[in-house]
Amino acid sequence: MAFADDWGKYASAYAKLEPGGPSDVVSTPNFDSIAADGVLFTRAFVSAPSCTPCRSSLLSGQHFWRCGRGSILQGAIWDFTNPAYPLILEKSGYRIGHTYKVWSPGTPADAPHGGKRTSFNGHGRKFNGFSQNAMKATDHEAGKAELLDEVRNNMRSFLDADGDKSVDGDEPFCYWFGPTNCHRKWIAGSGKTLWGIDPDGLKGKLPPYLPDVEVVREDFADYLGEAQAFDAALGVIVEELRRIGQLDNTILVVSGDHGIPGVTRGKCNLYDLGTSVPLAIRWPGGIKTPGRVVDDFVSLPDLAPTFLEAAGAEIPAVMNAKSLLPILHSDRDGQVDPTRDAVFTGRERHVAKARAENKPYPQRAIRTDQYLYIINFQPDRWPMGDGPGMGRADGPMPSLESLREDTVSAFGDMDASPTKAWVVMHREQDPASFDYAVGRRPMYELYDIHADPHCMVNLATDSKFDGPREKLHQRLMAELKDTGDPRVSDDVIYERSPMTD
Repeated sequence: MAFADDWGKYASAYAKLEPGGPSDVVSTPNFDSIAADGVLFTRAFVSAPSCTPCRSSLLSGQHFWRCGRGSILQGAIWDFTNPAYPLILEKSGYRIGHTYKVWSPGTPADAPHGGKRTSFNGHGRKFNGFSQNAMKATDHEAGKAELLDEVRNNMRSFLDADGDKSVDGDEPFCYWFGPTNCHRKWIAGSGKTLWGIDPDGLKGKLPPYLPDVEVVREDFADYLGEAQAFDAALGVIVEELRRIGQLDNTILVVSGDHGIPGVTRGKCNLYDLGTSVPLAIRWPGGIKTPGRVVDDFVSLPDLAPTFLEAAGAEIPAVMNAKSLLPILHSDRDGQVDPTRDAVFTGRERHVAKARAENKPYPQRAIRTDQYLYIINFQPDRWPMGDGPGMGRADGPMPSLESLREDTVSAFGDMDASPTKAWVVMHREQDPASFDYAVGRRPMYELYDIHADPHCMVNLATDSKFDGPREKLHQRLMAELKDTGDPRVSDDVIYERSPMTD
């Protein structure tokens, strides 16, 4: 599993399918090759656009809201009564290991993949700060090569460990590669310097709720540069699997845990910019018809039962996700399984908090081919957290002067970034961009993806859409109730201790 922190759906393979967006300027030959040799998914979504709950859901094969304290980020604790596919595989005879990040922040760190016991980071963690370290080098290409050598050596420390722990071609293994370089902070200008990504190439390609100005384009270009760094690391992983003769006998899955951080409607949002992620799977032993593009709606928790079924291990009954093996074994493009016509996403607590209590911003959504329907259960709160001088969650917007003094900690669920700073500091000149980023939202949001792919016009109160809205509402609420979401129970545990501790 190659799983990038904060990497949204940006790859040159997607530019060919969906031209006109940021993917037009990024080059990801290794991801593209993996997709060409396997299956490329166009509608892969996270369960929650926040790293810890997303990873909890993926590792346990369940909606994030079924993961106890793993369903939040700030204050997350792993409950070992919950299944975790790597630990199940280990009990089934697999050797497991991981490099960089699997499950954090949370306690114990990386618990669902064996924690420190199965970590392989002895050759360093500098890749996690890719642009910071590469930009410091006198020779940038040499600096990049050194960071990729770290990736290789960390992986080899797992593959070539001494004694009976070595991967000798017979012992099955499960390895997680989880760099955090796509997570902020990265170095301004690094996208162009290290990878030749010209920010001006993004003119007219950003979503309309983002100001198309120089600083925002450069910020996005630097982010895409980190995506290219991750892609270069994928090349190393493929080389190492080939070296030990296991490339064609390994299920290689590549994805990310949510959308771009520090950008309007990205990370911590239920719009596609926050929840839609790349997904490619290469498995010559199981994918008989490679090069297919699949449009089924897939949620990342589906990966857990997929791995277990492929390994012949028992799938715990509590896993409510669906294995992808029928799709992988199919020879069809487009929509393979007609029942995969929607995904469910949500969010509770990330890091932002009201001044008086650590309250979440609770949201749930259903995404279908035509619609995105969102419920904001507490519309009196601020979706990205409050700002300086607001006093309480339902207080007034902060003054521009107070924002000038505190653009970093204000609205804490939107990561500090040049984009955030521009939006905040230009609140008076461009109030619409500010409102899209941090403004309050109504309890119900409905968007027609076909007519309005960027979700600019909320149709929830338009009587012409009463029928679709009611059907989506009923289906979403049924899913929440049937799967035991505490948010719609009599005891909303997210609003009290220990969730608010």
